[in-house]
Amino acid sequence: MSSTPVPAELPVDRLPFRDPALPLRERVEDLLRRLTLDERVAMLHQYAPGVPRLGLGPFRTGTEALHGVGWLGTATVFPQAVGLGATWDEELLHEVATATATEQRAFHHHHATPPGTAPISLQAWAPVLNLLRDPRWGRNEEGYSEDPLLSGRLGDAFCRGMAGDHPVYLRTAPLLKHFLAYNNEDDRCTTSSGVRPRVLHEYDLAPFRPPLASGSATGVMAGYNLVNGRPCHVSPLIEAQVRQWARPTGHELFVVSDAEAPSNLVDPQGYFDDHAVSHAAALRAGIDSFTDHGEDSSVTVARITDALARGLLDETDVDRAVARQLELRFRLGEFDPDLDPWASVGWEVVDCAEHRALARRAATAQVVLLGNDGMLPLDGARTRRIAVVGPLADSLFEDWYSGSLPYRSTVAAGLREALAAFGGEVVTAEGVDRVELRAVSTGGLLTVPDGAAGGPLTAAAAGSAADEDASAFDVFDWGGGVLTLRAAANGRYVSLKDGDASLAADQAQPGGWEVHETFRLEPAADGALLLRSVLTGRYAAVDAAAGLVRLTAEAPEDAERWQRRVVRDGTAAAVAAASGADAAVVVLGNDPHINGRETQDREAVTLPAAQEDLLRAVAAARPRTALVVMSSYPYAVDWAEANLPAVVWTSHAGQETGNALASVLLGAAEPGGRLAQTWYRAADELPDPLDYDIISAGWTYQYHRAAPLYAFGHGLSYTEFAHTGLRLSRSRIGPDGTVEAVVTVANTGSRAGTEVVQLYTRALDARYDAPLLRLAGFARVALEPGQEREVRFTVPAERLAHWDVGTGAFAVDPGGYEVLAGPSSARTPLVARLEVTGAAPGPRAVVGRVTAAVDFDACAGVDVVDADPAGGDAVEVRGGAASLVFRRADLDGAVAIAASVSRTEPGGARLAVWAGAPGDGILLARLDVPSTGHRYAWSEVTAPLAGVPAGVHDLHLVLDGAQRLASFTVLRRP
Repeated sequence: MSSTPVPAELPVDRLPFRDPALPLRERVEDLLRRLTLDERVAMLHQYAPGVPRLGLGPFRTGTEALHGVGWLGTATVFPQAVGLGATWDEELLHEVATATATEQRAFHHHHATPPGTAPISLQAWAPVLNLLRDPRWGRNEEGYSEDPLLSGRLGDAFCRGMAGDHPVYLRTAPLLKHFLAYNNEDDRCTTSSGVRPRVLHEYDLAPFRPPLASGSATGVMAGYNLVNGRPCHVSPLIEAQVRQWARPTGHELFVVSDAEAPSNLVDPQGYFDDHAVSHAAALRAGIDSFTDHGEDSSVTVARITDALARGLLDETDVDRAVARQLELRFRLGEFDPDLDPWASVGWEVVDCAEHRALARRAATAQVVLLGNDGMLPLDGARTRRIAVVGPLADSLFEDWYSGSLPYRSTVAAGLREALAAFGGEVVTAEGVDRVELRAVSTGGLLTVPDGAAGGPLTAAAAGSAADEDASAFDVFDWGGGVLTLRAAANGRYVSLKDGDASLAADQAQPGGWEVHETFRLEPAADGALLLRSVLTGRYAAVDAAAGLVRLTAEAPEDAERWQRRVVRDGTAAAVAAASGADAAVVVLGNDPHINGRETQDREAVTLPAAQEDLLRAVAAARPRTALVVMSSYPYAVDWAEANLPAVVWTSHAGQETGNALASVLLGAAEPGGRLAQTWYRAADELPDPLDYDIISAGWTYQYHRAAPLYAFGHGLSYTEFAHTGLRLSRSRIGPDGTVEAVVTVANTGSRAGTEVVQLYTRALDARYDAPLLRLAGFARVALEPGQEREVRFTVPAERLAHWDVGTGAFAVDPGGYEVLAGPSSARTPLVARLEVTGAAPGPRAVVGRVTAAVDFDACAGVDVVDADPAGGDAVEVRGGAASLVFRRADLDGAVAIAASVSRTEPGGARLAVWAGAPGDGILLARLDVPSTGHRYAWSEVTAPLAGVPAGVHDLHLVLDGAQRLASFTVLRRP
């Protein structure tokens, strides 16, 4: 490769790219042409080396900033994204993002990094705009909502806060994750999200568009998964959609890979045969930076160098990606430190008083009052004692993308401090058993021999421990048989050590990419128990001589057998605490690192059985019990909803969680949050996690027909609101028109409060499978008692649009629509009729044109797959038989059909064409599908059509046998 630089005829500081008066594009082009090809290729890795001869320092992509600066130590920790979504508050998200970006700047300028390495990146890997389609998704906590409009608006607000409002320089560079249709963790690198065009355009793409079109987002990260059989890292949609939306802003997007995803293209995905081919395909598809092999850039450089040598890439492909990186670096002020408005941010902003106050306000705003029969708010002056019980009563957990909490205000601590002002008190009980485990082989107790140091744990010969707590462990049951053990001796969690598989009680909480703190106690044949690591699957064994416990046994018969003795009954302690209190608050939920996290989806949406049992026992003893669910995702708390006087939800809301909950429970603050995700009932059978077709599967409030436990948009208040007087500025609009909707909302209660007024639309008598409801607008309104306000929504006709599969574009059909308003998707008491004028859509044109198979109106038994690695989609039969429906097809003049098919499996396969439903309509043709030998080898088969009826009919294609169909053409009479 070329290594000859463009001569620097001027001192480095006087080269054109250093001149801030020049247009940005000229500066980028000047710097780009001064770099050798070797230097440019090296810049394609996440860790780009410096170029000292040009005064360029090293650069790296990516700082985690989902709800505060993550992975870098102590920083302000705001509520999880799912909690921020529940605020429905764009201004608040803008403030949270501004604070996060300011702290990220402080880390960039002041956080120590090894000499010669890049400073903390100013590219922020946030927000996540994947929609919360399935509440079992392990990364549910990272997204805002299940609705594209809400997620898109919140994401745009967050990006604007991260980027700042300077006309030239960015505060940080926000990047959208994860493109595209990514909502499952199990086997995420090899599973494919089947997304038909309507779902693609109306749902999965939709939240990405607002921040890209506005220019607030500066980049995108591709997802681990495949979409329609094609890895996201080689998706043609990066160029065809993402960059097309952004280009009118005048800036290029900088697109990065997810970690290790470039290597995944060959292994485990097997989509390409070698890495040079896969890296070339990714670069040409639009990936500008390869996050792979950690800080070692040599592997990526070698693969791209090989691709260049083999003619798979040329220099223009490299230059295009490097230019995008350079543009971003210019916009971040790297080359103009004297002009950079955020270059002087000091370290004192990290966890400053202002950010602490904002964290408390955000944690308060996201609390959702799910149910209340008058128990809340608690009267602090009359409630002298509150029992705060449950495994999360006095704990706060960080999640995988958290910073380190500067301090921890737990629910118990927050209530204790707040109640002290009234002279009241809080008693606590975690409701978990404290146990001893005695090894049968040695007779010794599992023991923390060195107290505070935490390990290694032993089970030596029988004898009493010097400290009783040394052999006692609190057992937390997170469901599915997964436990954590916390040592009474030091309050630390037992963890499996990588070096020798020993155990140590030395962790403040479970965590890490691989969780070493989860175990199972499995029954042995003789009634004893076996201690097993969830991470490794190995069992505990005891060294008879030293008594050291190691999890090394591969099989149960080689494992140590343990006898368990309950030292303290957790449920009994919780019941005792509740019985002696005026009210009980039971805090249940999840640990964000267990049973639902990155790489692992949840199996169910119900509470762990141990938590459910605890709740019922406490409520039986103290009926005045409120449930607080602290979780990263919805739970089916059916029993609580039916039997308890109050149910509250909060996300893991960061350092101020307890203070925020206390202010809401005691009425110092309003519960202003509203659910941004449907909470389904326990008996509501959810679709398969890999069924991404929200229309056919019935996902989200838009298509789910059964009444949920708590609806999208639901949330109660301590006051009452009345919604009245919905009126539209006009009753008829054209397909390009706009209507203003006005709603009057009044606070009819006795205290101040905030309502979220929600506006929805629905199509009447649609020719397509229309949503039951679709969010068209929302507004937070703060009102004093007796105050009322008119809330105005501007609704462009495009909010009524659907993706017309017949034309391949959005369309606003003429006809009747309803505009609805109210406090949630389940409560829309106000309805107004709106008519869209225009010519009625004609029948679907199929004669004389190519119709893509994926452009069906309805289907059964098919998967959407890739027609070719470079682009195009097809359908593939799943389970031996399938059907496609193309509604209202105009068959006039049709004489034959030609279909593009592929088949690799032996055996017969046929394609039948019907006008009308099979069996009831007219069979027009049958075609045999030949074997083509390869999934991407396509054959055209033709057949005459017989008995074609005149006029418009639903065209049904019935596919029998293993086959793929890319398209068909109905041939016209000559």
